[in-house]
Amino acid sequence: MNTVADKTSTAAPLWRRLAALVYDLFPLIALWMITALIYLLATDGRYDPANPHWVGRLGLQLVLLAVTAVYFVISWTRLGATIGMRAWKLNLVREDGKKLRTGSALARFFLALLSLAFAGIGFWWALFDAQKRTAHDRICRTRMVRLTN
Repeated sequence: MNTVADKTSTAAPLWRRLAALVYDLFPLIALWMITALIYLLATDGRYDPANPHWVGRLGLQLVLLAVTAVYFVISWTRLGATIGMRAWKLNLVREDGKKLRTGSALARFFLALLSLAFAGIGFWWALFDAQKRTAHDRICRTRMVRLTN
């Protein structure tokens, strides 16, 4: 059986996961800037931050959320890691060690986002979990591993 995570991988500590998340902000900021530019061009620049129409603002926010979700879902399902995770030698796998499927990756993204909205409570779960898994890892049956080879 070919698996993404083998016996040379260990559970990733929370600090390393958070460092990878911070690192992922850099490509995301670039994606958000490009997306906002395209959005403004597509709407003839009708988005005015000083006096935004709520539909335009909500539309831009939804598009930025979708771009963020696509970044994480594609990274997790195709490569097993985002740019930040690769820099910190982390990999995201299912409990059986295989790559994530799109549905699981999407669910994990939104659960992690929900966790961040509530002061990161789901992330702090990893500090008390024997396998160092976050709440969204537990729910989605995933684990973050540190590649040691």
